[in-house]
Amino acid sequence: MRQIKLVLETGEEYIGESVGVDLDHNFSLGELVFNTSMTGYQEILSDPSYCDQMVVMTYPLIGNYGVNKDDFEAITPALKGMVMRECASEGSNWRNEYSLRELLRRFKIPAIAGIDTRELTKKIRQKGVMKAVLVPVDYPAHNISMILMGPLGTDQIARVSTKTPIHFPGEGKRIILMDFGYKKNILRSLLKRNCDVVVVPWNASVETIQSYRPQGILLSNGPGNPKDIPEVLPVIKELQKNYPMFCICMGHQLFALANGAETEKLKFGHRGGNHPVKDLRLGKVFMSSQNHGFSVNSSSVDKSDLEITQINMNDETVEGLRHKNLPSFSVQYHPEACPGPEDTGWLFDDFLNSIRN
Repeated sequence: MRQIKLVLETGEEYIGESVGVDLDHNFSLGELVFNTSMTGYQEILSDPSYCDQMVVMTYPLIGNYGVNKDDFEAITPALKGMVMRECASEGSNWRNEYSLRELLRRFKIPAIAGIDTRELTKKIRQKGVMKAVLVPVDYPAHNISMILMGPLGTDQIARVSTKTPIHFPGEGKRIILMDFGYKKNILRSLLKRNCDVVVVPWNASVETIQSYRPQGILLSNGPGNPKDIPEVLPVIKELQKNYPMFCICMGHQLFALANGAETEKLKFGHRGGNHPVKDLRLGKVFMSSQNHGFSVNSSSVDKSDLEITQINMNDETVEGLRHKNLPSFSVQYHPEACPGPEDTGWLFDDFLNSIRN
């Protein structure tokens, strides 16, 4: 059994089995977060929103149903590592094509298994998300300290976004999908509704977007801090004047900033497939799939051009916004729902109805 070590910036060390790529004399530095989903490890691993993060899986057995070609959210994973209690050596499912261990090695992702993820999750809940590094067990302690003192990057969106526009033809409405790190299932949700979709880079100009003659704009999810890309806010503000707009996760936070609200970092974020969200207009509670470390400050919304439409039932953070005068709205969670429930897929229909109206 190959061994590997996880070291937290608070000093704690965990030694376990290396089930991903062999680090040799290298290291992997990232922000340590946890996800409470019982399934969906393939979607989590390939979600661009986890760029530069290490994901602690709280469910004790990961990899039990294997990996298949259909459940990727992006072609190339961007996360820095996975942390598990137990990593199955083989998958048992009719869709299984190869094991999680094979996938981790194929994409050169380091991963550790055989440690107490329950204890680790409680530590993150108490102290908040933190930097952590995966290293070989004999890696020099001084070098580890120097690595953990270094800053994490702020260019995650630029790294995961498409570099050139991509067209996915359809017979319905022309939708511009602004790519801040979009998940494949957002695209799939639009194509399933016959939309004609053009995916554009995160920094596409208003003029470029207008040249495609869109009928609606969708701002995607993505990694990092929304305040790291202030240059996109005037673009959003201009586009929302002329087109119905639907914003998801990172898009929701950017939509809030563009309209005068503020965002803030959560202590340990929301990551899992079982978060209850209440729609204030409908008076109904939906289960949602979530993955974010920042949220919109609720008190700042009162001074903006927006109104709150949905709240999180666990901590009352803002989960939905709507513009007071324009056909634009947003949600903090993932209505495309992979991994997780499909309660809120109707939001895509609401978006298309706002275009028709």
